[in-house]
Amino acid sequence: MPYPLGATWNGHGVNFALFSEHAEKVELCLFDSVDSLTESKRIELTEKDDNVWHASIEGLWPGQLYGYRVHGPYEPDRGMRFNPSKVLLDPYAKAIGRAIEWSDAMFGYAIGDENADLSVDTRDNASLTALAVVVDEAFSWGDDNHPNTPWHKTSIYELHVKGFTKLNTAIPENMRGTYAGLASDESIAHFKSLGITAIELMPVHYHANDRYLIEKGLSNYWGYNTVSFFAPDPRYTRYGNPNETVREFKSMVCRLHEEKIEVILDVVYNHTAEGNHLGPTLSLRGIDNVVYYRTVSDNQRYYMDYTGCGNTLNMQHPRVLQLIMDSLRYWVIEMHVDGFRFDLASALARELHEVDKLGAFFDILHQDPVLSQVKLIAEPWDLGDGGYQVGNFPLGWTEWNGKYRDCVRSFWKGDGGTASEFATRITGSSDLYESSGRRPHASINFITAHDGFTLHDLVSYNEKHNDVNQEGNNDGESHNNSWNCGVEGPTDLIDVNLIRERQKRNFIATLFLSEGVPMLSHGDEMGRTQQGNNNAYCQDSELSWVHWDLDPIQKGLMRFTQAITSIWAANPVFQRRTFLSGRSSIGGKVKDVHWLHHSGKEFSDNQWSKQSLRCFGMYLIGHAIDDVNEDGDRIIGDSFLCLYNSAHFTKSFSLPHPSIGFQWKRVIDTSFIEQESVLLRKGIRYALRDRSFVLLQLVKVK
Repeated sequence: MPYPLGATWNGHGVNFALFSEHAEKVELCLFDSVDSLTESKRIELTEKDDNVWHASIEGLWPGQLYGYRVHGPYEPDRGMRFNPSKVLLDPYAKAIGRAIEWSDAMFGYAIGDENADLSVDTRDNASLTALAVVVDEAFSWGDDNHPNTPWHKTSIYELHVKGFTKLNTAIPENMRGTYAGLASDESIAHFKSLGITAIELMPVHYHANDRYLIEKGLSNYWGYNTVSFFAPDPRYTRYGNPNETVREFKSMVCRLHEEKIEVILDVVYNHTAEGNHLGPTLSLRGIDNVVYYRTVSDNQRYYMDYTGCGNTLNMQHPRVLQLIMDSLRYWVIEMHVDGFRFDLASALARELHEVDKLGAFFDILHQDPVLSQVKLIAEPWDLGDGGYQVGNFPLGWTEWNGKYRDCVRSFWKGDGGTASEFATRITGSSDLYESSGRRPHASINFITAHDGFTLHDLVSYNEKHNDVNQEGNNDGESHNNSWNCGVEGPTDLIDVNLIRERQKRNFIATLFLSEGVPMLSHGDEMGRTQQGNNNAYCQDSELSWVHWDLDPIQKGLMRFTQAITSIWAANPVFQRRTFLSGRSSIGGKVKDVHWLHHSGKEFSDNQWSKQSLRCFGMYLIGHAIDDVNEDGDRIIGDSFLCLYNSAHFTKSFSLPHPSIGFQWKRVIDTSFIEQESVLLRKGIRYALRDRSFVLLQLVKVK
């Protein structure tokens, strides 16, 4: 049968189906074991319907290893790179039975000079290539359901499957660094302590470790180098059995769902590990290169590279769109994941050259009854012209808000002229999303992510320290992306460390008390460091893994983060569904927010434009929040006053007089290492320390 594509076990045999538009012959290769030097049987697929080569083979069972040899012309100038000497991985492989072993035979051409790819390499790679495995997809999900956490009540924790648990000695050793480790009681307790409602997994699709990294003793730790869009990476499993890898992943999802924690996958559909014209032949290149990849129109030997990784998938072809959509549906329907974060998502929207937000990819997603109901997050940029598309994705999408990250960093660093934009960013970035009908939750707010400095390193290093990557410290962001403590001349190291710890608290408080969806990078809540490395993609070591043996300072940061996230979770004023401004109410128009000068008076428009402005207050009115509870009743929330001071000196802030019967309670002051709730006297002028954030709550006085 020509559908479904891939290898499908039906109880008495396996149906194999592979799409190739330009192939002249396709052979199915069956292997007896991972140690086989070559296939035990070749079966020519003689049936072909709609360019799908297929055959149903009786007597095969789950666990069968297989690959393909695809015959056709080798004419790089026409984009044709068929080479039947190379066994290829099925693009629809559901599990991986053997990983890639690098040698020159893994390339379709004889490696040599810059024109070497015009030649054909006839060495057989059957003993080296990745092999797919037929799987039994049966799994007892019980009463598992998607938590379906509303976006405005969502908080995301970005993590690496291995790195998060590898050093956690509270987890059984055989579970550390695995899918099972993420579902352990210890991991779940950590997520719950932070109020996390969704974990975002860095790529778990099977990926290749680049040959040049392996030769240097490194690896592609992050995994943004996909080979298979369906198979969970077996490196993150307790078991050697490929079928158990799939089951372990499903069990992880099921366990997290029991705790109302969603699972979001960071997916890389913009390029593959096959690289540019000098890359290896692993799968798509040898199956039908000119269909699967964007080639240069007047010289199809070369690839359009909007990703910086050598190639870009050809989203203009319906079968490539089908591959991606089938993959997404598989992960939702069969693996029960709750959403996706799309790496370099702008590349997926390129119809011709320019980014088209009404492209076929978006149209199909919006019309799909399954995928339109899950969480969709864009990394809204790629490396091509016009690729920076923050704020321009369609309805239904959320975005990593790079402008939020950059502005919040600049404000707390003390840069002048940032206060006005900072106020816009912490209230949901209405300038980016409101005019198109999107809500504040369209903004995924973050300070740090896997790519760049950790939070600790952000406030500790003014320059990157990437020497261990063996690229001469030339990789990673090259500009000063850090903070500047602003203290001239000799300084007591203790004072500098206190300021650094305060800045961490400022960032965490700002992140969780902003409108939009907060995303915390794993380990930032406990001061994880990469020793100044801002591009640790190749560091599968203790440099990148989360350390759980915390010192007193790290434990203090953890307690602070837990306190902030508890405030966020408990107070609907910080989980608004609409932008802060005016709203209709009985008695007319009332404000949701008041912006206060340190004198206690409301800001005028011209005051916002002052280059010197680094201190202000945001008074959030909590009454009649734009939300309802489970019974349909409108939620009444408390009012809060947020005070921000990024200046390098203390400011005296006149607090607004509370109504009769109310009083201000200090909940958070980042200038203190440990937090203590304190009722303030009326009419007080609050001493707002340099580089500090204060949160006051309006409470009834008994």
